[in-house]
Amino acid sequence: MRVAVIGAGVIGVTSAFAVKSSFPSYDVKIFADVFSPDTTGDGSAGLWGPFLLSDTPAEDISRWAGSTHKWLEQLWKAGLSSETGVSLLPVTRVNSDYEDGAEPFWAKLVYGFQKISDQQLQRLNEEHKSNYRQGWHFITYTAEPVLLLPWLMEKFVALGGKVERRNIKMLHQLAEEGYDLIINCSGLGARELVADKAMTPIRGQVYRVKAPWAMHCILVDDDACNYIIPNIHSVVIGGTHQEGDFDRSVREEDSKHIYDGCCRIMPSLKASEIMRAWVGLRPGRPRVRLECESLSSPMGKEFKVIHNYGHGGSGVTLSWGCAMDVVEMIRNSKVPELNSKL
Repeated sequence: MRVAVIGAGVIGVTSAFAVKSSFPSYDVKIFADVFSPDTTGDGSAGLWGPFLLSDTPAEDISRWAGSTHKWLEQLWKAGLSSETGVSLLPVTRVNSDYEDGAEPFWAKLVYGFQKISDQQLQRLNEEHKSNYRQGWHFITYTAEPVLLLPWLMEKFVALGGKVERRNIKMLHQLAEEGYDLIINCSGLGARELVADKAMTPIRGQVYRVKAPWAMHCILVDDDACNYIIPNIHSVVIGGTHQEGDFDRSVREEDSKHIYDGCCRIMPSLKASEIMRAWVGLRPGRPRVRLECESLSSPMGKEFKVIHNYGHGGSGVTLSWGCAMDVVEMIRNSKVPELNSKL
């Protein structure tokens, strides 16, 4: 069985590693024109944190996120934190836009979940000069892609996986080269690769700063969000969430929003050293696409594709859960005509 994986971001690499680990005899190869440290994920803080993604069912997000959380827990318990970038982190998640009183769907997936009391909320509002209406404390993981991706790639290659730097323009190229199954993890590239116009960029701009005293994540879950996410060697402060915006240049007005907003929340950041500003385009889609499709090439070659893309800003959070679904699609013969080759 020859399997081609398109994409070397966190979704592509976890999918490739999961398939090669589950089916050691398969010939699995990753094709991508961009690899770590230059993927979109590499600029992110890698915070595990589920968000509802438009039309994606909440039960799917919960299942994928829960599976990923357990996987990160295994890596952390195995003492692989410094290699994989997986760290435990206390989080305060607040919002000013609404107050529904309901426990979030992800509450049972994290450690030590508790709602912030009115008294605590009032104190936070005074400290941050904000108007939060509700919030929660909990502990979860960061999995920094700039460390996780090279580690996964090394493990994948050690299992016999292969890698090729190449820009795949059409899926049938690989089918005509003899690949039985193509796993499409092309992210925003699916706009062109499979003409999926539902894919839209969600522009994110952040700073990385040196602030080793920051050891607690603060996430303001609003449209005009600010967040402070400690990583192992730096702290990521942000951010923006600008849909349909392809601009990858650093914008002064966004820099001011990030810096002023985060310094208002944590004044000590004014003493931090700015390491770099970064902009990435998250692969937005109304619904995560995780499904199998049967196609044929212009030469009449029939082939199977598993699409696994459109995770928005939740790539790390959903990665391992979605990779496990890819494995199950193959194992349970939901990929027709593959079962005879298992």
